[in-house]
Amino acid sequence: MGEDRRLTAVVALAQGMAAAHSSRDAWRAAALGGCRALGGSFAALSVWERELGRLRVLVNVGERAPDEEEFPEDESYPVHQFAEITEFLHERWAGGGEPDAWVETAEGPAAGRPGYVHQRVAALRRRGRGCCVVAPIVLHGRAWGELYVARQVGEAVFARSDADFATVLASVVAAGIAQTERLEEVRRLAFTDALTGLANRRAVDARLDEAVERHRRDGVVVSLVVCDLNGLKRVNDTRGHAVGDRLLERFGSVLSLCGAMVPGALAARLGGDEFCLLAVGPPADAVVKAAGELCRRAGELELGDGVACGVASTEDPIGPVRSARRLFRLADAAQYRAKAERSQRPVVAGREGPDDPVVRLADEPSRQENGERRRFRGRRSP
Repeated sequence: MGEDRRLTAVVALAQGMAAAHSSRDAWRAAALGGCRALGGSFAALSVWERELGRLRVLVNVGERAPDEEEFPEDESYPVHQFAEITEFLHERWAGGGEPDAWVETAEGPAAGRPGYVHQRVAALRRRGRGCCVVAPIVLHGRAWGELYVARQVGEAVFARSDADFATVLASVVAAGIAQTERLEEVRRLAFTDALTGLANRRAVDARLDEAVERHRRDGVVVSLVVCDLNGLKRVNDTRGHAVGDRLLERFGSVLSLCGAMVPGALAARLGGDEFCLLAVGPPADAVVKAAGELCRRAGELELGDGVACGVASTEDPIGPVRSARRLFRLADAAQYRAKAERSQRPVVAGREGPDDPVVRLADEPSRQENGERRRFRGRRSP
């Protein structure tokens, strides 16, 4: 491959990874870009999981064998089978060398070092491939994983120049992975409450809008639990905000635990002493049961005065739910009633007959005109 073509290939690889919207997209772009740049028929990207002592395959692209999935659930290999990643690379770096790529063939040693690796050769033969080039990926000064590109039997064997080019490609992949990780961390922080580690209001808004759309389109059950942690102000005033923060963190853990009773539920802190659980799919009774367990456990906390919980579900007789805003109003009205009555159990919208007081409270004009309670102010109607 000429220098111009190789430069074009490097640019295409970098652009493909830059356009990725997720880690999976970035992994696939890296493997595809490496495969095309090196003229391979197959490529894989793997990560070295030090704590588990294994090399785990993230993505397989190109002409895959029957046992190779594009995004395998658990295709991994003990690192001791690929000693070069822990021994050869470490020795080279310790001596001031670079983590160069190397070539293996189905016949044994080829261009580059470390030479014959039995497991790679066996894998080439088993899958009908004639050769491969392996390029270590280094991130933040440590071995992160490898880019692996193979050719079928009968195709030209990779040369030393291909291995050198693969080393360059691996550095481009490393830069792309670093960028993806930074962006995902930014996204994670944008949708996470810093104190409790739960989802934040932004995450709830996004998930609830999508959920209500699914409900309108497919009839999926959407349930929302809104909670007010009682006694936080008293704790802050008498014992200090550091103790109040501990109460919030402890309740967040309890909420997460109870949320785990409902498959796929999102546990979130809306702000201040307000929390919620959002469930999409499970029946309303399962959500109410989890809310009841939440009330029980919150009442046993040594700090605070328990929690007021309100539940609203599209499976209950609450009328049509055409917007996330209305479901929030219903759950909030139920929580408001639970707080007013000092209820130690969740109040559920729509379960007190045709003239349910919670539904009436949620839908009364004055409540809508005044923007309900503070949590709804500033939220746009879908």
